[in-house]
Amino acid sequence: MKRSRKLLPAKNPSRTIVFLAAPSSQILDVAGPFQIFVRAAELFVQEYPTRKAPYNVLLASTSRRRSVATNCGLILTGTKTFRTLRGSIDTLLVAGGSGVETAARDEELLLWLQKAAQRVRRIGSICTGAYVLASAGLLDGKRAATHWKWAADLANKFQRVTVDPDPIYIRDGNTYTTAGVTAGMDLALALVEEDLGAPMALKVAREMVLYLRRAGGQSQFSAALSLQSSDREQIEGIRFWALDHLDQPLPVEKLAAQAGMSPRNFARVFLKDTGTTPARFIERLRVEAARRRLEESRDKLEKIANDCGFGSMQGLRRSFLRVLHVPPNDYRHRFTDVTTN
Repeated sequence: MKRSRKLLPAKNPSRTIVFLAAPSSQILDVAGPFQIFVRAAELFVQEYPTRKAPYNVLLASTSRRRSVATNCGLILTGTKTFRTLRGSIDTLLVAGGSGVETAARDEELLLWLQKAAQRVRRIGSICTGAYVLASAGLLDGKRAATHWKWAADLANKFQRVTVDPDPIYIRDGNTYTTAGVTAGMDLALALVEEDLGAPMALKVAREMVLYLRRAGGQSQFSAALSLQSSDREQIEGIRFWALDHLDQPLPVEKLAAQAGMSPRNFARVFLKDTGTTPARFIERLRVEAARRRLEESRDKLEKIANDCGFGSMQGLRRSFLRVLHVPPNDYRHRFTDVTTN
């Protein structure tokens, strides 16, 4: 078994990871990534018992109370408020949720964030936590992500920020922003990989039954989910039918015939109901099917390309670059058990 090459120096103290949460925070914005860092620290100590835990993970509230009542009703008790935080902070992450609106108007909090940003190694937000960073001016001139539902509003309110509504997370310098909810876990795994190496990130992901990590540039939407907005049985039925026939050519004429519609009417209705064209949707389905095969099998790329209907290796590569912004070989490498060779 190979050990990670990315290890903290033996004499370094633990890095302090702080989650900053306002009242009515989204609980998964905190609990999901928080657990990833905690578990990474536990697994690190198990593997290197003479070393210190690499992370000290804290929850700090934006109010004067240490407890944070989340928007689902559960209460999280932090060890600090932002006013009582002492010592160095390595990574500071602001959770999202309905409480960010109030937090983004707290001048004391925003001033504290501005000062903290000058000292931390990494700063970031999860979901709508981007509003707080943007209000503090920490996203000015940078690319940023947030939940797709709020992307347009964030861009409208903070015009110095380049908001990209599609990626799961974005890194711009030492600033990290993510899409909604579970994307915070993707970011946490990516940060663990930065710090401790891919083998450790893989161990954490396996224990938590997660992908090693989805590429940051991967879209927030899956092709299958995009059809859930359609209430037409013909359109909804295409999803299941197409999944069973990906190895075949699926031109719009064939899809329309399956839906019992003319090609022209089908294409118009499909675009109106789903926001994408039939061709783009089929490409996304093929990419998702190939992605799963790359993660779960050792099949050769040629076989995957053929089985998923790409027609050639070149077609598979072009679609992966277009949809996931990463070639299939590199994607597979991210999900290979790098601890064994």
